[in-house]
Amino acid sequence: MIQLPIWAAILIALIMVALVLIVWSTKRRRRPRLDLDSETGGDGDLMQTIAGLTQSTVVGGNRIELIQNGQYFERLFADLEAAKKTINFETFLCKEGEATRRLAEIVCRKRADGVKVQMMMDGSGSKHFGKEDVKRMRAAGAEVHFYHPLRPSNLGRINNRDHRKIVIIDGRLGYIGGHCFVDTWLGNAEDKKHFRDVTARVEGPVVGQLQSVFAENWIEETGDVPGGDEYFPQLEPCGESEAHVAWVSPAGAPSTVKLLHYLAIRAATKSITLQNPYFLPDPDARKALLEAVKRGVKVRVMLPADTASDAPVVQHASHHHFGTLLKAGVRIFEYQRTLLHQKVFTIDHRWSAVGSTNFDDRSFEVNDEVSMAIYDEKVASELEAIFEKDLEHATEVHLEKWKKRPALHKMKDFLLFLFNEQM
Repeated sequence: MIQLPIWAAILIALIMVALVLIVWSTKRRRRPRLDLDSETGGDGDLMQTIAGLTQSTVVGGNRIELIQNGQYFERLFADLEAAKKTINFETFLCKEGEATRRLAEIVCRKRADGVKVQMMMDGSGSKHFGKEDVKRMRAAGAEVHFYHPLRPSNLGRINNRDHRKIVIIDGRLGYIGGHCFVDTWLGNAEDKKHFRDVTARVEGPVVGQLQSVFAENWIEETGDVPGGDEYFPQLEPCGESEAHVAWVSPAGAPSTVKLLHYLAIRAATKSITLQNPYFLPDPDARKALLEAVKRGVKVRVMLPADTASDAPVVQHASHHHFGTLLKAGVRIFEYQRTLLHQKVFTIDHRWSAVGSTNFDDRSFEVNDEVSMAIYDEKVASELEAIFEKDLEHATEVHLEKWKKRPALHKMKDFLLFLFNEQM
């Protein structure tokens, strides 16, 4: 057995401590104080502030359509078939099946027509896309890359996943939302084998911001810069919605998608409706929600029941703070029918957000995410109508009954919450 001198053991220990400090310091972010003057009034006064603080710019003249459940694939595939110059595709989760096969067939046809196709899929979430379909697309000339694939050279970045779900066609038409390319997203959320989701179809100047989102990870992973009119054309107004996109999170800076969500809650003066599959608010978010209720804001949250979720451990972790929220007056509903996967919210019946961002630390601090804020009463009204319709398949959680849940349930909630930052 080799015995190290004391000075060598101390040196090794100091080096290890230094390495830990270096890793910690490179990922450390100062937590922003999210206090806003609620007397300034909701979105009308704070719209530009929230856009500016999320490193974005509000642009008008957009046409935004909300697409639900399996209808997403029919609309997207039709738009892909109509592509003239470019297709830019970025997503997290793909699994071999009908959805991926249809996508691969369209990609091969469009390449034959001369359309440029660039696809960025997460190296973990999309590893089961289907090897033969990936080969076919690459053989047809499509550029298919995987973000941070699972290999030794990515060891230091393996926890950073690309959770974005966007498609941009000809630089003029975009999709942003929660849909994954898995067959459980087909259908109409009729049972537990067919999930519930919402994605926005977007036309107008804000599509340029979605293209920038794609370009960020494309350049990071490939080194190639997608430039020119075929990617960033001049976009004329074509609708009535104002919008901006939050996505960038430079090292050391506060997460812009986190700022978007938290500042929106702080800005609310009348109502907050939030639907999200993974709801794990940190202390700042819980404080913001509780203070919103105190100032008279009607706060409603809907998430999937643990029996309907694809990740019941996350739902149990989220249960840990239900009591605190319920006691303060936040109303919580659990969707029973299937996995409710849309990541949407509305504020004061006037503005809203749609995107890939879960309401948890992983999405706010670790993953690459994207959310689009929409300033349009019609879109907010439609999202609130979706919430009301989903109430037909949801059960409200009441405080007194919740406090009486079994001791084993409470213990499971507490233990799983200890790992909430990585869920």
